[in-house]
Amino acid sequence: MSPRRLSSPGSSPYSRHWPRPRRPFEALSSHAARARPLPRLGAGSYALPRVGADAPLTIVLGAGLAALAFAAQGGLLLGRTTIVELILVLVSGAVAAACALVAPREGAVHGVWSAALFVALAGWTIASISWAVAPSDAWIEANRTLTYLAVFAAALAAVRAVPLRWPAVLGAVALGALAVAVYALLTKVFPGALNPDEIYARLRAPYGYWNAVGLTAAMGIPAFLWLGARRHGHAALNVAAYPGIGLLFVTLMLAYSRGALLALAVGLAFWFAFVPLRLRGAAVLIASLIGAALVVAWTFSQDALSQDHVPIALRVTAGHQLGLLLVALVLGLTAVGLLAGFASATRAPTPLQRRRAGAALLCALALVPIVLAVALSETSRGLTGSISHGWHQLTDPNAVSPSNAPGRLTSVGSVRARYWSEALRMFRDHAEKGVGAGGYATARPRYRRDTLDVRHAHGYGVQTLADLGWIGGAISLALLAAWLAAALVSTGLLPRDRGRPYPPERVGLLTMVAIVVVFGVHSFVDWTWFIPGNAVVAILLAGWVAGRGPLAAEAAGEAAPAPLEPPDAWRRSPVRLGLAVGSVALALVAAWAVWQPQRSQTASDAGFDALAKNNLVAARADAQTARSRDPLALDPLTVLSIVQQRSGDKQAALESLRQAVRMQPANSQTWLALGTFQADQLHRYRDAKRSMAAAVYLDPRNPDTIAAYLDVLRRATGKQPGVVAPAAPASPVPPQPSTATG
Repeated sequence: MSPRRLSSPGSSPYSRHWPRPRRPFEALSSHAARARPLPRLGAGSYALPRVGADAPLTIVLGAGLAALAFAAQGGLLLGRTTIVELILVLVSGAVAAACALVAPREGAVHGVWSAALFVALAGWTIASISWAVAPSDAWIEANRTLTYLAVFAAALAAVRAVPLRWPAVLGAVALGALAVAVYALLTKVFPGALNPDEIYARLRAPYGYWNAVGLTAAMGIPAFLWLGARRHGHAALNVAAYPGIGLLFVTLMLAYSRGALLALAVGLAFWFAFVPLRLRGAAVLIASLIGAALVVAWTFSQDALSQDHVPIALRVTAGHQLGLLLVALVLGLTAVGLLAGFASATRAPTPLQRRRAGAALLCALALVPIVLAVALSETSRGLTGSISHGWHQLTDPNAVSPSNAPGRLTSVGSVRARYWSEALRMFRDHAEKGVGAGGYATARPRYRRDTLDVRHAHGYGVQTLADLGWIGGAISLALLAAWLAAALVSTGLLPRDRGRPYPPERVGLLTMVAIVVVFGVHSFVDWTWFIPGNAVVAILLAGWVAGRGPLAAEAAGEAAPAPLEPPDAWRRSPVRLGLAVGSVALALVAAWAVWQPQRSQTASDAGFDALAKNNLVAARADAQTARSRDPLALDPLTVLSIVQQRSGDKQAALESLRQAVRMQPANSQTWLALGTFQADQLHRYRDAKRSMAAAVYLDPRNPDTIAAYLDVLRRATGKQPGVVAPAAPASPVPPQPSTATG
């Protein structure tokens, strides 16, 4: 009779008295179960659902997260972003509605304060449209915030309905990150087929932004660390953590992302500080990083892979060599994972060996700052001089950005201090309400000291202060505090929970928090909040953690989890139907709001196409359609003014340009367009000079604006092109949109 037949229905197949299985993977699973038996399913949901139930959800959700990254890219293209936001809003509404219908009746609702403050942040962002320097951009940013709120709310609803599906969520994050990383690496391995026009060595596909690629890899590493260190699950699947971490770390390093590396270090420090699987996690992490480091070192030594502007022929040859190394890395780390699993299953470490290994790890960590201090003391500046020089480079607004070479990973200098300084100056001028959501890009030319066009302040905190003022900053801080409080409750890190056990779900929740920490740290030094492929993952996990609530345990074991309600439960509870209908209705309203700017842009593009064909009737109709869809956009007024000009109605064209100025009086481009029309079409040089002076005041570093202003001065004074025109005024009168005249 087989051993499985001897077990009773209520006994565990992994009893301590069970004979050692012969099959290797059974041995691995048997050892894991003997090390810490899994409790029964309970209100705290400590036990896991069957692997078969989570696998389809993991694949579907992981594919969705990967598709999100490929579809939205860097979040800068309105068309791509709108499609992604529409899908996210509608899917989130459907998930919230379904969960409202079937969620258990028992149990408190958690994450309410976090959700309420998220609603407040979205409301303040929407309200900022009324005072924004660029109302059309504020609308777009309001849509982005509404989308993130929908994802957060859907996560709150889902964790209440199906809390035991947390392994699928974590597995999906790992799967999605790996898919992005593999594609990014393939652009290096096969540049001729996937990336023939790339001029930079840093990985930036599929986002078009290298730091977003690095952050995706950094967020995926804790998920794979959980996979490799956990004491449950199929052993063959756990082994995948070794090559997974290796590939993600190679991706991070080849993106040359210092911010992602720093964020990963903070996230891993959190994981190892609070997850009691330190030795298992360290074994997985160290082995994977050693293998990845060998590949990274070889790649950095190849100019064809680590330098910019390399001919495609050289990139192809070196890329194929890198591909062979990556295959060897995957095979080698898989073998290491199998050997580690077999060794752990056949001969588990004794308590003494565990203590010694832990002491060795602590000593190694303690030596890191000592070695670093000794290395700095041996430099020409010495220890204190090197620290002072590094701090100066980090905070100097005039610092030069390091080159796109591997050496940037050890460089401290950055141009972020410049962007932060500009954002803080903007905040001081508009302290209470800011310049409006998304207004940093429009207001920055007035404050910048260079000629770069930068849309983001490279930091959530400073940009929030600049865009939404101290009120928006206070709401964001309150939201962070509320979420941290909810996370402390869900993960059992409150003082009252000291001594509580660490079941699998608690470890999973702590891993989710670690991933959110990685994103939060990186968002502090970069603009990844605006990149859906990064932000949605963090918001999904943040909502899941906030909505989980305490993992309550009873003295005699775990009580059975509350069952889901049948789909027709709304017949007995009209409140459920109301919540479901409300969720769908809100999703539809939000989707309509998200869609309008893109619909307007489509009509404006059609108007420009009609102008190219000199079809004035169609162009006018397209402009009016675009304005009806988005009355805050500037492009419809541009199309309309051109139509009116070609139709001979110059006064109407002038009024359209004046209206654009009234809509965005802090935008130098509206004043420049008005001044150009006044000078070229109406020959009113005095009025044109005032408009051009306003444009120079708002963008004093733009050579095109200065040249246009000097040209108007020359024409106003009747001087010939060879005569030197007077310099632009150092401090012209600030623009007054209400007095813009023809």
